[in-house]
Amino acid sequence: MTIYKFAGFWRRLGAYTVDCTIIFFIFIILASIASLAFFFGAISGNSKNFIADLADPARFSSIMILTWLFFIFFNIAYFTYFHGTTGRTPGKMLFGLQVISTEGAPISYGIAFLRAVGYLVSNLLFIFPLGFIWVAFDKRKQGWHDKIAGTVVIIREQQNDTEGISIPDNLPNE
Repeated sequence: MTIYKFAGFWRRLGAYTVDCTIIFFIFIILASIASLAFFFGAISGNSKNFIADLADPARFSSIMILTWLFFIFFNIAYFTYFHGTTGRTPGKMLFGLQVISTEGAPISYGIAFLRAVGYLVSNLLFIFPLGFIWVAFDKRKQGWHDKIAGTVVIIREQQNDTEGISIPDNLPNE
């Protein structure tokens, strides 16, 4: 039976940083496309109303709230998809990590969704990431989102499809 180590704070932070960078760039591209579509659609009509709408704080704040909600939805969808399929996001793949249940089984899309929503709790709605910092002090290296979903993150060696040979470490030198 193979025994895997729990992934620590710094390794998980590195993986999460990679994932957040990917999410950020995809979000910027999507937001740019949406902004251009909105802008060109607005100026093709009555441009005086468009300028007035931009100057209206109520209109601008509703656009910002919709953008914020779309960003949260996109985050949840990203982590749910990757954790639900393989337990590994691109960042986790890069750092050799995998999310599994506390019993050692792969997680379902439902658990992946619960864990992704748990990120909001761990991050205290983007104000203070106490639930993520908790990983550094927990004996099983679980954040609040892991405890909510019943998951752990393990260090998983890179898998490759090439055939080879395993050599035990305790062979005598010749």
